Amino acid sequence: ALFGNDKPVKIEYCSGNGYWVAERAKAEPDCNWIALEKKFTRVRKIWSKGKNYALENFLVVNGEALETSKRYFPSASVSEVYVNFPDPWPKKRHAKNRLIQPQFIDEIERLLIPGGTLTLVTDDEPYSEQMIEVMCNDTRFSSHFPAPYYTHDWPGYGSSYFEGLWREQGRLIRYHKFCKKGALQC
Repeated sequence: ALFGNDKPVKIEYCSGNGYWVAERAKAEPDCNWIALEKKFTRVRKIWSKGKNYALENFLVVNGEALETSKRYFPSASVSEVYVNFPDPWPKKRHAKNRLIQPQFIDEIERLLIPGGTLTLVTDDEPYSEQMIEVMCNDTRFSSHFPAPYYTHDWPGYGSSYFEGLWREQGRLIRYHKFCKKGALQC
């Protein structure tokens, strides 16, 4: 076990500056949290937040999402996965670089326990549409939200740098939540 205990493990990919994930780890001491970020300057900021909060349930990992997960995280070891405001790669020719692709979802499915959840948050409508297409075409998951498969409001979800920035600019936030099949309810 990564944490040496049997508490549920939750991961945030693309953690940015780490505000959201550090706040969640602080609020949920009975869960283990992993912040995975590929940019080292951001990793340092996330680590500092964990250190300042004296979080014992918090691990910061520097690496690329897909390869790091494959290499270091055991199958069926994670209860919840979060991807908050991943890079939308807005140009059509760059969409292939988006994180939410079938290969990444295959890896998330491997990591999640039955009934585990994947939450995706974006302000980018075309990326939201792609997320929905990828997830709704994957029979291993079901949407927590009925069509259109997202909500604009999630009380208590927490905030991040990008969430605040995009709300300030009047953008609509889309919260998607998908459950790995194998449990009684989502």
